[in-house]
Amino acid sequence: MAKQCWKATGRRKQSSAQVTLTSGTGNIIVNGVDVNDYMPYQTLVMDLKQPLVLTNNENRFDIMVTVKGGGFSGQTGAIRLGIARALMEFDANTDQSRDDSYRKILKAAGMITRDPRVKERKKYGLKKARRAPQFSKR
Repeated sequence: MAKQCWKATGRRKQSSAQVTLTSGTGNIIVNGVDVNDYMPYQTLVMDLKQPLVLTNNENRFDIMVTVKGGGFSGQTGAIRLGIARALMEFDANTDQSRDDSYRKILKAAGMITRDPRVKERKKYGLKKARRAPQFSKR
């Protein structure tokens, strides 16, 4: 019998992450590397694991992630959203009106909302999106 897995996609800034949840012991592999070796700061790893901590699943799933684009902060946000969506996929067959459903827990913590903030485009005549050239009176 094939191992059951739940897949989801998460995005943040310029990053996109494909997340696959399988039953296991809590290993998280990002782009073929352990998450603690891939992420430069432990706070990013803690932020990435938040959906698992909220739903008490830290040691229940093995997670395989492929993430592309952006920096470490954007990639962390993309992975976190992907994990939250995959957990909701796992919990899809249970009654969603119960207080202990994953959707209610994650929604209350703001984990299933995609952060729409992206870099603003540069405008002509300006140095950056809003930074004007220095004004000189004389």
